[in-house]
Amino acid sequence: MSRIKYYLNTHTNPPVFLVSGVVIVGLVFLASVFPTAFGESANGVKSFITTVFGWWYILIVSAFLIFTIYLAFSRYGSIKLGKDDEEPEWSRWSWFSMLFTAGMGIGLVYYGVAEPVMHFKNPPVGQGQTADAAMEAMNLTYYHWAMHPWAIYIIVGMSVGYFCFRHDLPLRPAAALYPLIGEKGLYGWIGNLVDILAVFGTLFGLATSLGLGAGQINTGLNQLFGLPEGPVEQVFIIAAVTSVAVTSVMLGVDAGIRRLSVINMYLAIALAIVVFVVGPTLFILDFTMGSTGYYVQNLVRTSLRMFTFNEDGSSFMESWTLFYWGWWIAWSPFVGMFIARVSRGRTIREFIAGCLLAPTLASIVWFTIFGGSALHMLLTKVPGAQALLDAGTTDSLFVLLQQLSLPSVIAWLLSLLGVVVVAIFFATSSDSGSLVVDMLTNGGDPDPIWQQRLFWAVLEGVVAAILLLAGAATGGDPLSALQTASVSTGLPFSIVIAFMAWALLRSLRQEPRFQKPEQHWRREVLKDSEVRWAGKARVAPTPSDKA
Repeated sequence: MSRIKYYLNTHTNPPVFLVSGVVIVGLVFLASVFPTAFGESANGVKSFITTVFGWWYILIVSAFLIFTIYLAFSRYGSIKLGKDDEEPEWSRWSWFSMLFTAGMGIGLVYYGVAEPVMHFKNPPVGQGQTADAAMEAMNLTYYHWAMHPWAIYIIVGMSVGYFCFRHDLPLRPAAALYPLIGEKGLYGWIGNLVDILAVFGTLFGLATSLGLGAGQINTGLNQLFGLPEGPVEQVFIIAAVTSVAVTSVMLGVDAGIRRLSVINMYLAIALAIVVFVVGPTLFILDFTMGSTGYYVQNLVRTSLRMFTFNEDGSSFMESWTLFYWGWWIAWSPFVGMFIARVSRGRTIREFIAGCLLAPTLASIVWFTIFGGSALHMLLTKVPGAQALLDAGTTDSLFVLLQQLSLPSVIAWLLSLLGVVVVAIFFATSSDSGSLVVDMLTNGGDPDPIWQQRLFWAVLEGVVAAILLLAGAATGGDPLSALQTASVSTGLPFSIVIAFMAWALLRSLRQEPRFQKPEQHWRREVLKDSEVRWAGKARVAPTPSDKA
């Protein structure tokens, strides 16, 4: 017992670790044994949040984007996420590969064809399956995947990275609230509650995504090798992806996560280039410019649109935009902490440019290559277009690849490459997520011990596998139900992120380089890298100070 107590006190934050464990076990049990009732309850909570607080989601996410752009162009942009003399640990390409694969990579592959086609088929306003519907479909896809979600991640990552690397606080979301809650709040129940919310959203988000992704991989393998589609096969796929993630996370950030991310970026780029060259190249180039211009011109209108007098539009908002906003906010501790972990030594301006502009441009290019190719096939009504229109999220990518004008062998190899890219994207999300959950439960150590990294990486796969098998046994869908439940954490955490932005701005204003000579800002460094801010006391300069 003494050894267990020593381990918990040394390598974990016991309240966060133990409470998170109980919540995880309890919710997995409820979702598995009572999938229908649990799903109805989760959907009821989500529907209540989107109906009553939909306006808040739209307002706060747009405010996050404005705040991010303001900081990029402000005088605070030159401040580093670290000490003034620190340099970045990784090259820009390695850095971008890691933050992109952790934050959005798998979503782009999963929805790259499916989402534009779905919006084209059933737009929130106007007639579907027209040229106007195609332009609006791409605009909505950009809205959901480009600047707005990354603004959420940036505020969390920038705040956590600033307080951890510049002011030596632990790498945990609660540290970003230090100027508001102080030392007692950070190491007390407020800080623990924030971290527990982060663990909940991160672990269940990753587990449900791993389970849903197994379905896409299973579909690809079915088309390539005739592998049966079912929960048992998907459990084996989860085990294979988890084993890759475990190997990566055990090797560490540099030897494992970085290398796997870079490799998969090259594979994804190769897949995109082939589709771009073989597909409707000229249309893709034209559509990239046109859809980007449409997105920029209508950014304000799209960002604040609520469809108040349009019942179909309101239903669309609840099913898509508000669900996405809750999902991105629930995932923000995971992505934000990970991109903070790999961004030490970069300036705020560079951090924002790398996390806002680069992923936005990459997302636009990806969606126009894959989604644009699909829309071109639908608008020109090529043979096989109906199959693309009827495809679901798991098979739309492979249906598109089959419709390209390629020899059967080349099309088969391209589909195989697609399966590999999907699998590695899920592995990179899993390994980076395991690292973040471990940091959340160990009190903010950016380099946790290998036993805990192994534990959390395996647990993600186990949770996903249990939910898949439970769904097959009960006839329900506990995986999606748990995903819906985890999205509900987006509402309380959106308030946390708003306070993070406030705390960050207050602290940036207190930077010594921005103080007038007559202002004296005191900062006392305490034991074990704890920091107390002494406040804003104005002290009249003494003769010795003037000297």
